[in-house]
Amino acid sequence: MARKQINSKTPSINAQPRLHQRAGEIQSYGTVNHLLPLELEEPVRLEMTEQLNQLLADTMTLRDLYKKSHWQVAGPTFYQLHLLYDKHYDEQVELVDGIAERIQLLGGVSIAMAADVAETTQIERPPRGREEVPVQLSRLLDAHQVVIREARTLARRASQLGDDGTNDLVVSEVLRTNELQVWFLSEHLVNMPLIEAKEPSVTAA
Repeated sequence: MARKQINSKTPSINAQPRLHQRAGEIQSYGTVNHLLPLELEEPVRLEMTEQLNQLLADTMTLRDLYKKSHWQVAGPTFYQLHLLYDKHYDEQVELVDGIAERIQLLGGVSIAMAADVAETTQIERPPRGREEVPVQLSRLLDAHQVVIREARTLARRASQLGDDGTNDLVVSEVLRTNELQVWFLSEHLVNMPLIEAKEPSVTAA
């Protein structure tokens, strides 16, 4: 009985993982895919992805600042702020994902790694150690101010360039979420008595 010949050029299949693989990038950072039928010209998509990446880097930094505050908060308001910080963190996580996906949708490459984010963000870096609650709150509010300023500028520019999808994302999600979080944080910095109300001062006649 004749043996069946095996084509030596046919790749063998086995269960061994192919580890430690490296290759060149399939798309460089700062470029956009030319083939996406989005009815947005390449210069528009290049400008939008660049601005969105800046917004993404700052949103990722704000997200991580919330987690740092969540872990390190101390004092009489520990329980309330511990929960609030984590709630805001979760909301920022959703924004990060939405911004990154918008960049990819426009044909760009989203920033991703912590080292790259640290080089790009405009938000002041906090110390590694623990800080008092008023300082935590102030840092978070300053970070929100950076993001809100960028969001307003980007939303207006996206509208001018006809990028309605980016405008909608930035206004409906990024801007409104950050504005609401600013309100919640700011109320914790109002100097109010906790136990006994202050009596009105009597003015001499």
